[in-house]
Amino acid sequence: MPTRLFKPLLSGAHFRERLIACAGAAIGIALTALLGALLEGGTALPLIVAPLGASAVLVFAVPASPLAQPWPVIGGNTLSALVGVAVYRLVPGTALAAGVAAGGAILVMSLARCLHPPGGAAALTAVIGGPAVHAAGFGFALLPVALNSLTLVGAGLLFHRVAARSYPHRPAAPVAAGLHAADIDAALADLHDTFDIAPADLDALLTRAEWHAARRRTAPSPRR
Repeated sequence: MPTRLFKPLLSGAHFRERLIACAGAAIGIALTALLGALLEGGTALPLIVAPLGASAVLVFAVPASPLAQPWPVIGGNTLSALVGVAVYRLVPGTALAAGVAAGGAILVMSLARCLHPPGGAAALTAVIGGPAVHAAGFGFALLPVALNSLTLVGAGLLFHRVAARSYPHRPAAPVAAGLHAADIDAALADLHDTFDIAPADLDALLTRAEWHAARRRTAPSPRR
């Protein structure tokens, strides 16, 4: 199999950063599960919901992503779970309810500016989670979903501070003045696509690339 298939998928994803992400996710999920077990007091609900595994990937592996910031994690998971509970009660048929819950979760997260991919799984869990989840009703969105999300974000804040990483993410300042926000917006509109990077980070990246390109062009040619 070609070795190129195993090259980093994400820009800047060095092996050391991957190891830090592994350690952070392990600690974050363990603490989240432990606190859930302490506070749920032997209820039939799960001590940690499965979507939190995906949330941990975002929080610890790509903490600069707009989808991994505290409000998307907490708001996205909690609001999506509320949507899932409401859909389960209003829409007949598991298949139809599952589809409506996932679509509705995307809509609500988009409107609330907290788009978070695991939120779709939280909404789906509220529909297909079984008798214990259904019996909990809207309380499922608070315990365990909101509790799990808050704990994971808290663990992420502490871990990234110790690891000297920016979380919540703060974009670096641009180093060149050749581009304007309107230029970036126009380029994104031309591509008709959505990228997992904040406009401020994209601005910083492009202006830094422009600065390095200018240095390369003005650097003296090596003597032969």
